[in-house]
Amino acid sequence: MTIPEKLLQQLATAQRVTVLTGAGVSAESGVPTFRDAQTGLWEKYKPEELATPTAFRRNPRLVWEWYAWRRKLVADAKPNPAHFALVELESMFPNFQLVTQNVDGFHHQAGSRRIVELHGNINRTKCFDEGTVIASWNDTGDIPPKCPKCGGLLRPDVVWFEEPLPEAEIEQATTASSECDVFLCVGTSALVYPAAALPYAALRSGATVVEINPQETPFTAQAHFALAGKAGVVLPEIVKALKR
Repeated sequence: MTIPEKLLQQLATAQRVTVLTGAGVSAESGVPTFRDAQTGLWEKYKPEELATPTAFRRNPRLVWEWYAWRRKLVADAKPNPAHFALVELESMFPNFQLVTQNVDGFHHQAGSRRIVELHGNINRTKCFDEGTVIASWNDTGDIPPKCPKCGGLLRPDVVWFEEPLPEAEIEQATTASSECDVFLCVGTSALVYPAAALPYAALRSGATVVEINPQETPFTAQAHFALAGKAGVVLPEIVKALKR
């Protein structure tokens, strides 16, 4: 793919770059999207029936085991060229902020440092009652395990339906989107709010907004540049062109 020269010129002079990544980036690592993950034993369930506080209260074992299965899908995959290209991009700009809707932790694994995880991280565990992240606990065979501090149930540290996004993260993401020179919207459908509002915040503040996605989205017509392709192809090409 040929990256537009005008885009490269704007990136070459940019001081502040913000990137939003979505499920399409994870899908290129072989991790099924949230809804596509309903296969095998889990195909009779809808995600909304499993990814809510209500579902956890009703059947905590079922929800924990579903997430254990999803964790294995993540553990069997690894970061792809898009993740590593974003690490390189981070090193190129004085102010860089990566915002992700993904919970797989691949950006961390690849080496990105400035990351806002809007929806949490499936590899972390927290107390359902207190919300405290728990690094380790005694394995007593309980499913789900018990919080070593209060005895409550443990749950994945991800944002469920019926739950708001963490305030600090959404504030940091909104600020980075409103103050950037260039905003990259990568592998996201631009449908799930409030994350879908971030590229519009960048547009309103006068940033150059770039969409990278194999398919058109509701945001495509608004982007200054719409690069139709996989993130794992387009982002490395951008890095390569900037290094010329």
